[in-house]
Amino acid sequence: MDRRIHVNPAKLLPVLVLSLFLSACEQERRIVITGPTMGTSYIVKLVGMGLDKTKIGSEIEAELKRINSLMSTYDENSELSQFNRFQGKGLFPVSPETLEVLRLSGSVHDHSDGAFDVTVGPLVNLWGFGPGPSRDSIPADEEIEAARHRTGFGLLQIDDDGLRKDSDLYLDLSAIAKGYAVDRVALILEAGDIRNYLVEIGGELRARGQNDRGNPWTIAVEKPNSLSRSIFRTIPLRDMSMATSGDYRNYFEVDGKRYSHTIDPRTGRPITHNVASVTVLAASAAVADGYATAINVLGVEKGLSLARQLDLAVLVLVKQEDGFIERSSPALDDYLDQVP
Repeated sequence: MDRRIHVNPAKLLPVLVLSLFLSACEQERRIVITGPTMGTSYIVKLVGMGLDKTKIGSEIEAELKRINSLMSTYDENSELSQFNRFQGKGLFPVSPETLEVLRLSGSVHDHSDGAFDVTVGPLVNLWGFGPGPSRDSIPADEEIEAARHRTGFGLLQIDDDGLRKDSDLYLDLSAIAKGYAVDRVALILEAGDIRNYLVEIGGELRARGQNDRGNPWTIAVEKPNSLSRSIFRTIPLRDMSMATSGDYRNYFEVDGKRYSHTIDPRTGRPITHNVASVTVLAASAAVADGYATAINVLGVEKGLSLARQLDLAVLVLVKQEDGFIERSSPALDDYLDQVP
């Protein structure tokens, strides 16, 4: 049996297209803060005078630790992990932030006809893409069906102060939590009257204002390639968030067949269509994050139909025998026409 595992964060890490040659004056105006978080890394780039890097960095670090302590499935003491272990039928109190993410998740779930479902955790774990060990074989049909019986957003009840569950649910917020964390960091920056910034966590981004050269922050969409990194095209972000979902860096192979980390909750199996990656632009990074996954699961035609319905700016890279082609939604075309 030939099996190769490719491990990388589930989301794609865009290349920030910035000048490497800054004058001394530009360097004084530009601050970069980086660190590990949520099983990946973050980078925050700020432009402005009189910025206190130490103070801002401490506030960002504290907020990211707090969000991780609420929503991580890798931290056994997180709020989410405690709920996943909870066996009772009564109310399990959770934070307003977790409730906010779950309500947004419910909206994406409903609009995508179930293609996005944060209760998919048992299936993610079964296929070896969760916090547990990876697999060296394909799950049996009986295992898949058993895991599917533990999934379904309708089994989760969201109350004003907490959650209830009707079965042994296991929530996995990995397809939306990083985007939400980006939004929370952006709120910290805006509360500090910072108007020019770029925040990125594990490939989810939010930008406002201009970079140190007075231009929109410009982000590169990667060419889907599991062996190398190259730019397919660039997108300027002006007061906008961006998220990309794809399967070309996080998958495993058994006997020459690729199994994506992106699980279709409706079938219990990895997606098999020819979408290589989906990039979504939205005001909120959490919204972009959730819909990037949903559209990736839906496939190109149904995904773009949803984008048109919701007026979402979406770029889909589609695998062909001789390379890749791009498909875009009208909202993305309109956005690119308006941004210099």
